[in-house]
Amino acid sequence: MNNDNALILESAISFFLLLIQLPATAILFSRLLKGPRRHPPIEPQQPTLELLGKVSIVVPTLNEALRISPLLAGLSQQSYEVREIMVVDSKSSDGTPDLVKASQQKDPRFRLMTDDPLPSGWVGRPWALHNGFLYSSEASQWFLGLDADIQPHPGLVAGLVKTAEAQGYDLVSLSPQFILKYPGECWLQPALLMTLLYRFDPAGINTEQPERVMANGQCFLCRRSVLAAVGGYSSASNSFCDDVTLARNIAIQGYKVGFLDGAKVLKVRMYEGAMETWKEWGRSLDLKDATSRSQLWGDLWLLTSVQGLPLLIVLTFLLISTPLSHLAAPPLLLLGLNLFLVVIRFAMLIAIAPSYDRTNAKGSWLFWLSPLADPFAVLRIFLSAFHTPREWRGRKYS
Repeated sequence: MNNDNALILESAISFFLLLIQLPATAILFSRLLKGPRRHPPIEPQQPTLELLGKVSIVVPTLNEALRISPLLAGLSQQSYEVREIMVVDSKSSDGTPDLVKASQQKDPRFRLMTDDPLPSGWVGRPWALHNGFLYSSEASQWFLGLDADIQPHPGLVAGLVKTAEAQGYDLVSLSPQFILKYPGECWLQPALLMTLLYRFDPAGINTEQPERVMANGQCFLCRRSVLAAVGGYSSASNSFCDDVTLARNIAIQGYKVGFLDGAKVLKVRMYEGAMETWKEWGRSLDLKDATSRSQLWGDLWLLTSVQGLPLLIVLTFLLISTPLSHLAAPPLLLLGLNLFLVVIRFAMLIAIAPSYDRTNAKGSWLFWLSPLADPFAVLRIFLSAFHTPREWRGRKYS
């Protein structure tokens, strides 16, 4: 191939990539511009008398003995705004119920129950939460679903409820601070999280489109009357991302749904190491159970354009080593666009650094190299988007 043909091919490929990337970059930029208007992070607060007994907490468990202790201790430190703490266990075999019973001896607000056998058409987590909702006190005004792996700070519940009432939310969930321990997860986990930050508005922005609402079931506060009006968790019964599915269903009904920054009030230790993070968290990040096919394809295009390709394109230009003065306009514009996207990516990494606790992490410096994992993170979303989970938390589904 002579030089003229090579230049024509190079320009054609660059023009095609620009057609793919430029609209996606505009969408990303429009979301990032909303950042300065976001609600500030939730702060721990002391309860006041009007909060007395307002909240029922429900925790679904299945073999959580190795990580539930910080949650149980943290819930005991919450004050009189918490009426009851119901742990709905799905027949754990690792001693989880014994830990709950020990906490019950010290704090009578704890209640341990076993959910009914899992019916057809239900996933285990929403089924346990649904059972907890049905048996929780009707005198409580708020229902708070918490995962067993979170570590709540004192003042979490009071701060969350006060914010929800002050802002008029009917449902509000929080993004946590993630605890990292091992080198592989320091590198991979931030790249996987970034797939959410690229697709949705920043935490603290009220999303106007119900189908773009984001939620996190690790800390999920809903008015009891609203949850009753939508039939509890029944509308998200078969969803492996029940939190987002339920939040969007509630938003469609006209209720106000919020997703806020909770890094100052709760931490979470989700998965042990890079392999478990890749397998367990990666399989639900596509959010396909709460998303239309057209929206899913749109998200995959966006992620490919602004997260998966930029670093690969920049590295390709560096390896080719063509002098900039010899580049035609389309390749030069393509290089400039992707350098800009790489800079944006590292700026976002600095912005999310407070969302990670790397105090005791081995190889914590790998966090700053997590953009190198972006192509793998986007690949994980693709793999998950076209695969239906058959096993979740030790349960097998047909």
